[in-house]
Amino acid sequence: MSVAEANLDLKATAPEAQRGASLSRRIWKAALASNEFRVGLVIFAVLGLAALLYPALSGIDPTKMNVAGRLQSPPFLGDKWSWAAPLGTDQIGRDMLVRSLVGLRYSLLIGLSTVVVMLIIGCSLGTLAGYYGGRIDMVIMRITDAQLSIPMIILAITVLGVSRPTIPAIILVLGLSSWPVYARVTRSVVMTERKSEYVRAAQVSGASDFRIMVWLLAPLVLPPIIFVSVLDVARMMIFESILGFIGLGVQPPTPTFGNIIADGRKYLLNAWWIATMPGVFLCLTLTSINLMGASFERARNRIYGGVS
Repeated sequence: MSVAEANLDLKATAPEAQRGASLSRRIWKAALASNEFRVGLVIFAVLGLAALLYPALSGIDPTKMNVAGRLQSPPFLGDKWSWAAPLGTDQIGRDMLVRSLVGLRYSLLIGLSTVVVMLIIGCSLGTLAGYYGGRIDMVIMRITDAQLSIPMIILAITVLGVSRPTIPAIILVLGLSSWPVYARVTRSVVMTERKSEYVRAAQVSGASDFRIMVWLLAPLVLPPIIFVSVLDVARMMIFESILGFIGLGVQPPTPTFGNIIADGRKYLLNAWWIATMPGVFLCLTLTSINLMGASFERARNRIYGGVS
């Protein structure tokens, strides 16, 4: 049998990999069937669609100043509701609803993109360490230990403090700060499975190491990290907001949760909605993500508990 034929026939000789993919599907279905996951998904979908569509449909520029309309309170605090500024305006007259939704858009972009970077780096290095072992494993794990010893927020402040904090830079810094957890989980799974009979059979048949790692071992890594990655989206959104609050996030006039709340802290007594409204949107988004992540975790524990 040629190497090409062995690679094409790899899935047929990988019952454990198919089992891993099956477990992933079962976890997804079990989580989707829970009311908690559905509530979280609905909240997340509504907020995501609003952030994506409303700023464009409203035609309101989130950075345009209107000094004549500054510090307008939300209409629901008065006698009459109005869509002119449904959540009020800030200290220079900018619409708080549009600014909060644009801030949510950037926060989600950074959170999701950062988790993707973490997954790519962590799972790749963890797979290499677990599959090859020896010196490769030792070097990667020592790098992982060194990375874990540095608090993420300290590393982010150090790097972004001496460079321009653009969106790609923030994503890269947060991603490079948080990949070790994924590397350790992936290494543990791959190291357990690399001596299995189906992996040895694939090696004997001529399958390349890359194909074995991608088609046989990667499906087994997905179930342990799926709920961790969901929860990490919320964690990265929090860190992005912290960086914005201390002035090391996306820079004004681009609105983000962090810099909006930082601007509004000076007006908490007479214009509390400036800092409160983006905080409400952030809390709702984090709650929805945590509901979905917790559902994944419970579904995983229930399914793995029933697997002999």
